Amino acid sequence: MEGHSEQTIRMPHPLVAIIPVLVLIGFLSVVITLFGSDSLNGGSQIALLMGMAVCVCVSMGVYHVPWRRFESQIKKTLGEVSITLLILLCVGMLSGSWMISGIVPTLIYYGVQVMSPQFFLVSTCIICALVSLLSGSSWTTIATIGVALLGVGHALGMSEAWTAGAIISGAYFGDKMSPLSDTTILASSATGTDLFTHIRYMMLTTIPTFLITIIIFFVAGLGNVEEVELHVTQYTEGLERTFHISLWTLLVPLFTGVLIARRVPSLIVLFLSSVMAGIVALILQPHILMEIGGGLVQGLAITYYGATAVDTGNASLNELVSTGGMAGMLNTIWLILCAMCFGAAMVASRMIESLTQVIVRFVRSRVSLVSSTVGTGIFLNITTGDQFISIVLNADIYKQAYREKGYESRLLSRTCEDSATVTSVLIPWNTCGMTQSTVLGVPTITYLPYCFFNLISPLMSIIVAAIGWRIYQTRQEEK
Repeated sequence: MEGHSEQTIRMPHPLVAIIPVLVLIGFLSVVITLFGSDSLNGGSQIALLMGMAVCVCVSMGVYHVPWRRFESQIKKTLGEVSITLLILLCVGMLSGSWMISGIVPTLIYYGVQVMSPQFFLVSTCIICALVSLLSGSSWTTIATIGVALLGVGHALGMSEAWTAGAIISGAYFGDKMSPLSDTTILASSATGTDLFTHIRYMMLTTIPTFLITIIIFFVAGLGNVEEVELHVTQYTEGLERTFHISLWTLLVPLFTGVLIARRVPSLIVLFLSSVMAGIVALILQPHILMEIGGGLVQGLAITYYGATAVDTGNASLNELVSTGGMAGMLNTIWLILCAMCFGAAMVASRMIESLTQVIVRFVRSRVSLVSSTVGTGIFLNITTGDQFISIVLNADIYKQAYREKGYESRLLSRTCEDSATVTSVLIPWNTCGMTQSTVLGVPTITYLPYCFFNLISPLMSIIVAAIGWRIYQTRQEEK
C-alpha cells in the first residue's frame, strides 16, 4: 500500500488533528509538575515523542497513512536541521572558549564599574544585555550577574521588583539577539531562515523595544540621588585575581562582528571565532587551561567539548565562569530532534495543514496574520509551559500560511521570537518563569509589570506589521 499519494490521504478533521497537541500539552503538564526547570533534561523530549506516537497511531489506524510516509518526512525534516545541529556544537565551543579566554570576564569587569546610583537600573539592564548577548544564555546571566546585581539593588534601596525587571529585560534582549542563543537558533531553523538574516531582521522590532525599555529604566532611576557605594569589589577582584583582564581579548568579538557584517555563513563564523578565542586563551590564560586539564592542550580541548569549572573564590562568580562546551548543547540537540520528529509526523499526517486552515480562515490581512502568530506563541507558552516547544509548534502551525500569503520566512521567525521567546519568563508555571522567580527570589507576578522589554516586544511586532516597515511579499504571490 505504498502507493498512497498526497491526494489520496484524507485531511483529518480539526478536532482529530488537535488530539496529538492536547496529548503533548497533557504530558508536558505532568513533566513540568514533576521535574520543574529540569524538564528539558529528558521529560519534555519524552512528551514530544508521546505526542508523535499518538499522531502516528491515529493517522495509520483511522486514515490509513503508510509508515513509509512518516519515515520520509522525518528524514527530510532532520536533514533540514543537520546544519543547525553542527551550529549548536560550535556554539558550545564558542561559549566555553569565550569565557575561559577572558573575553566575557573582561567585559563584565569593566561593565560593573560604570554603574552609579542614579543609573543603576539602566546600567543593570545594559550589563545583563551585554553578558547575555555574549553568553547566549538568559538563564546563566540571571543566575549569576543578575543575582549579584539584585544584591546591589538591595544595598541601594531599590525595589526588588524594579531590579528584577531590569535584569530580566536585559537578559532576554541579549538572549534574543545572540547568535549563541538556543532559542535564536531554534527559531531560525524551525522556519528555515538563515541565522544572521533572522537576527538582522529582529533588530527592526527589538532595537526600538530595547530603547523604550532603557528610557523607562533611565527615568525611573533618576530619583536615586543618594550616594551609596556599590558592592562590586568582590566581583571585580575575583575576576582580576582569576583571569588576565585585558582589552586585547575584545579583538575576538570585533573579529566576529566583522565576519557577521560581511555575511560569512554562521557555521564558519562560530568556528573561526572559537579558534581565535582558543588562541587568546593559550596566550593570556595558560594558568586556567592548566587548572582545567593539567596541560595547555588538554585544557583547551576540554574547554571546547566539556564542562569547565574555575575557582575564583566567589561562589556566584564560579557559577558564571563555568561552561558546558559542546556537551552542554546535547540536551538542546536532543530536544530539537524530538521536536522535529513531532513536527514531521504532524506534517506527514496533514494534521498541521488541517489546524492551519482553521486559523487561516480568520486571517484577512498582514496585521491579523502577525497578531495571530503572536497570540498563538503566548498561548503555547501558557499551555505547554516551555518556550522551545512553543517556538517549534508556532513555526509549524504558521509556516504554510506565511508561504501561501507570500511572506518571507524571516517574518515568521521574528514574530515567533517576539512572542514565544520573551513571554515565557512571564508565565509562573513556564520553565522560564519558575526558574527565574526561584533564582532571584522574586515571585513572577511581582516582577512581571516591570519586565518592560518582554511586555513591549509582542506589541512592537504587531505595530511594525501594521506600519508595514520592511515587510515584503514575493512577486509570485503578488501576481
